[in-house]
Amino acid sequence: MKKIILAAIAVMTVGFASAQEQTKKGKYLIEGNTSFGGNGLGNTGFALSSEDGETQWNIGAEGGYFVMDNLAVKVGLGYGDTGADYGGSIFSYKVGAKYYVINKIPFELSYTGASVKDADENPSYLGIQGGYAWFVGNNISIEPGVRYNVTLNDNYGTGKDVLQFNIGFALHF
Repeated sequence: MKKIILAAIAVMTVGFASAQEQTKKGKYLIEGNTSFGGNGLGNTGFALSSEDGETQWNIGAEGGYFVMDNLAVKVGLGYGDTGADYGGSIFSYKVGAKYYVINKIPFELSYTGASVKDADENPSYLGIQGGYAWFVGNNISIEPGVRYNVTLNDNYGTGKDVLQFNIGFALHF
């Protein structure tokens, strides 16, 4: 039993040390997120949904640079389609910051906007996200999380805030 406990402590220590190295100043971050929930507008992740015979899809990625230990400045781009005749294609963008508390608990604050083809007004959101970074290798982390987007233009579409559940996959260089 003592050997099992010591082995578990050793594994956690190595994982923690690896995380400390990957969130240091001067490192880069590239990530892709899946998105569950929300309406797909203003999304820089991967999403696929179908409702009332209309299929929405989106692809995207985000990148960041650690300006100080545990703090990355990020940008993201995405492209998708609403599947509807009135909306069509969507180009999304995101700027923000991501901070890793104790190298394992990422919090993100970001602005997300979108340009919807033939729309009179485009959606924009201020979002906050929290989760957990599980480093499965020296340069790879899986980051499940929850994101809440507050709409900045109440007159767009439904004019509602959006709750999303994400699973992120990040590469650290």
